[in-house]
Amino acid sequence: MNKSAYKSLIQQKAKDLGFFFCGFSKADFLEEEAPKLEAWLNKNYHGKMSYMANHFDKRLDPRLLVDDAKTVVSLLLNYYPEKTQQDEDAPKISKYAYGEDYHFVIKDKLKELLAFIQAEIGEVGGRVFVDSAPVMDKVWAKKAGLGWLGKNSNLIHPKNGSFFFIAELIIDLELEPDEPIKDYCGTCTKCIDACPTEAIVQPYLVDGSKCVSYLTIELKDELLPSEFKGKMDNWMFGCDVCQDVC
Repeated sequence: MNKSAYKSLIQQKAKDLGFFFCGFSKADFLEEEAPKLEAWLNKNYHGKMSYMANHFDKRLDPRLLVDDAKTVVSLLLNYYPEKTQQDEDAPKISKYAYGEDYHFVIKDKLKELLAFIQAEIGEVGGRVFVDSAPVMDKVWAKKAGLGWLGKNSNLIHPKNGSFFFIAELIIDLELEPDEPIKDYCGTCTKCIDACPTEAIVQPYLVDGSKCVSYLTIELKDELLPSEFKGKMDNWMFGCDVCQDVC
């Protein structure tokens, strides 16, 4: 079986497991992202998410996470719920949090996919990742051609939007990388205009410390910073505004 057939085999199994899309990229140093990440951290756009500054090198190079890594397999799992909140006056919860804890659900699927690869292809080493290590999920998904990074910094699939969990297998099997797709944002600024806290400071750059998701999930302070009072738009956990308008 050739490497092209391996890719098709993996993609079909991923689909069987419920993943909507599966793409491949070369496990290499993210040279283009290094200065962007450094500048973002230097501006303190990560706020009190101190973990974002940890393991800088590993965040940029998957070969430091998996010995002899050759390929990053990126997978998307849609989480848009069948029913959304109907009571407009109720505190709002981000759609990704409606169901079971996605970490456990997706990790089980990834482990099954890796076991399948090892059974069908042979001795393949690797690790599964779903928000569980310093991996730049959106960047790898972009490199694998699963979407482009929008002005709100989210991965956007051209036909299915951005309501996806992103997960990875990093494996020591060399496979042909997929090609990135073009950016379709154009002149649209809906996400920038709609952000209740003006967290999108310029196209493609988000000040995480101003994002409602950060303020309602990551920030552990008892009191909300005064500059954001009256701007939370009734969000209690997370925020979907920039995705909804998109």
